[in-house]
Amino acid sequence: YNDVHVNFTQEEWALLDPFQRNLYKDVMLETYRNLTAIGYNWESHNIEEHCQNSRRHTRHKRIHIGEKPHECNRCGKAYASNSDLLRHKGTHTGEKPYECNQCGKAFAWNSDLQKHKRTHTGEKPYECNQCAKAFADNSSLQRHKRTHTGEKPYECNQCGKAFVRNSHLLVHKRTHTGEK
Repeated sequence: YNDVHVNFTQEEWALLDPFQRNLYKDVMLETYRNLTAIGYNWESHNIEEHCQNSRRHTRHKRIHIGEKPHECNRCGKAYASNSDLLRHKGTHTGEKPYECNQCGKAFAWNSDLQKHKRTHTGEKPYECNQCAKAFADNSSLQRHKRTHTGEKPYECNQCGKAFVRNSHLLVHKRTHTGEK
C-alpha cells in the first residue's frame, strides 16, 4: 500500500489532468482489492489517515463492505464508485483508453494493460508459496492455489456440483437447461 499511495494535497490534485487522476484511482482501487483478496487487515490501520476527505473515505469503505450504489442504466451492473461506473460505460461504447506502448493493443481497463505488458517482459511477480510456480497476475495465482487446497468455490445451486472456475460452473449449468 505504501509503495503506491501518494498523499496529494488539494492543490497537487488540482494540477493533475483527468487521465492522471483516473490512473491513480485505478491503481489505488486495484491495490485495495488485491490487499483485501489476500486477507489484509485494514482494522489495524488508521484509514482516515490515508483518506483525505470524507467522500474518498466513503468510497474506500464501500470496497470493504461490498456496497455498490452506482448502477449502469444500460445493463444494470453496479459499482462501488462513480469512476468505476464511468469506466464500465466505456465497455458499451467499445472505448479502450489504455494502450500498450510496445504493440499498440488497447484495453478498457488499466489493470488489463498492466497484465498485458507482462507478456512482453515475461515478468511473473506472483509466486505460489507451496510449489514456487510463478504467475503474471494474482487471479491466476489464486486459481492455482486451489490445486493445492482442493477448494471449489463455485457450486451449482441445482445439483450441488462444485467447480474451481466460475466459467466451468457456467458451462455445467447448461446441462440443466439444455442450452448449448
